[in-house]
Amino acid sequence: MGFLKAVLIILLVYYLFKIVVRMFAPKILGYAAKKTEQHFREKFEGFQDVRQQQEGEVTITTKSDRKHDSSEKVGEYIDFEEVD
Repeated sequence: MGFLKAVLIILLVYYLFKIVVRMFAPKILGYAAKKTEQHFREKFEGFQDVRQQQEGEVTITTKSDRKHDSSEKVGEYIDFEEVD
């Protein structure tokens, strides 16, 4: 009789839990979505502030603009031989 009573209590608690979750889950998920949106909005606004501070003049240096020294060592030459 004690085993049957324990099983019934467990089932009752399980079904009550399901009903409570169905009632409050939309509110909890809506709150979580709102907080997440607020967090991303704050981060994005901070990113825009940083981008505006970094605006300035851009200089592009190409290969033809650079001066090369003839004594500058570019790399090491390796001669490979075919082995049969």
